[in-house]
Amino acid sequence: MREKVWIYPGVVGWHFVSVSKKESQAIKERYGKYHRGFGSLPVMVTIDKTSWKTSIFPDTISGTYLLPLKVEVRKKEEILADDIITFSIKVMPGAAKLSKNKSSVTKRKKKL
Repeated sequence: MREKVWIYPGVVGWHFVSVSKKESQAIKERYGKYHRGFGSLPVMVTIDKTSWKTSIFPDTISGTYLLPLKVEVRKKEEILADDIITFSIKVMPGAAKLSKNKSSVTKRKKKL
């Protein structure tokens, strides 16, 4: 994948890459049931010679997944805001438990 690095507006200055809508839709269809908190999915990301485990997060406004870029990765790969980077993502569904139906969670709470 090739996408542009952008900075989240605000004081913190988090750097992200938006996964394309087409790729995001395919990821959601295949792995969405494995989501964790905030709809995140565990992934293995590779940029050039650097690989790391992280999570991608759904953005309901853009309809894409957002990939946060760690400072250490940006420094190692010399990545700046507005750079176009090539990266790969491998979703790791085994790293997340299958999402539970909210109604079954509610039923369990009532029994306690």
